[in-house]
Amino acid sequence: MKLSKIDLSNVLAVGHSNGLLGLLIDRDSEIEFIEIAAPEAALHGLQMVDFIANTDSAELSAGIESTEIPSSDESITMLPVSSAMAKSIGYSEETETLQIEFSSGAVYQYSGVEPEIWESLQDVDSTGSFFNSEIKGCYSSRRVDGQL
Repeated sequence: MKLSKIDLSNVLAVGHSNGLLGLLIDRDSEIEFIEIAAPEAALHGLQMVDFIANTDSAELSAGIESTEIPSSDESITMLPVSSAMAKSIGYSEETETLQIEFSSGAVYQYSGVEPEIWESLQDVDSTGSFFNSEIKGCYSSRRVDGQL
């Protein structure tokens, strides 16, 4: 993974509407509002970055531990999907756990996923778009394939 240093100190606020990411920027002598095309996942990602950057590492660790998905011996039946993002998806109604095997081979579980979300995921034209707008950043997740 290549990391880049980005200075967001002049960004005062972010929002999302109609496929546009709105940014309120402090330009010293004035406040400027700009909009750029971006999926809603961009807003969720920025909110997560803000949360992580502004949370004490001890608190963050405690919070992550408290939202971990309990390990389970239950096997989730996976269904193949036609998607560039994922190979297969599966769901446990009993534990409300969504499991996704990504194209990279990584397998993640998402906890507290409502049955309606699972039903919708199975019916969408784009698994990746639905994942980015309705699942990513909205549910606690953990990698379950044993890789880092």
